[in-house]
Amino acid sequence: MSFLGDKKVGETWTTKFEKAFVSSTVHLVPRWLETYHLTLLTLVWSLGVIIFAKLAQQSLHWLWGVNLMIIFQYLTDLYDGAVGRQRNTGLIKWGYFMDHFLDFLFLCSLCFAGYLITPPELSGWIFALLIILSSFLVVTFLAFSCTNQFEIYHFNLGPTEFRALVIIVNILLIVLGLEHLKITLPLVCLLLAVLLIIYAFKMSAKIWRLDMEAKKSQLNQ
Repeated sequence: MSFLGDKKVGETWTTKFEKAFVSSTVHLVPRWLETYHLTLLTLVWSLGVIIFAKLAQQSLHWLWGVNLMIIFQYLTDLYDGAVGRQRNTGLIKWGYFMDHFLDFLFLCSLCFAGYLITPPELSGWIFALLIILSSFLVVTFLAFSCTNQFEIYHFNLGPTEFRALVIIVNILLIVLGLEHLKITLPLVCLLLAVLLIIYAFKMSAKIWRLDMEAKKSQLNQ
């Protein structure tokens, strides 16, 4: 079975626009900037998130810096695969591995940023948020190993929508402060936990059907 980790299944309302935008602008990426450079830049953006979050302990306006890091990470993540395909670098499996490993590190940096700026009594909810979001990744990659279909879009939402949501949350924190987190953070964790259970159940049912189809096929041989 051929490796299909570079071919994502499904889409969100932004996917078609992003593909069209990247295909028409990828040629503008400088020749000295290779696909692996773009992938590894996530390390820089992750460090930037933590630095700006540390500064935000003194003033929440530093969260604009976190938002900037999110935008930079979005752009490099958007173009790294496209640059690799255009220049035929051949780093398909390496790109799959490093891109998603570094995406996880970036997610961890965002959660750590949340830990740095939220009141100490809410730190447990930040930990719970990290566990829930990490579980989405675990289910996604386990499902890919079983189905060879790489589905990273859940409930018509994907990484782009997640980044946009974090940016919106940061803006609300800058404008409204931290007080509302006592209510909104537990609610967000609860909602994501419910969506995780639904997603895991649906994927479990899909893999069950694949097993039964394979068993039926063997019996008919």
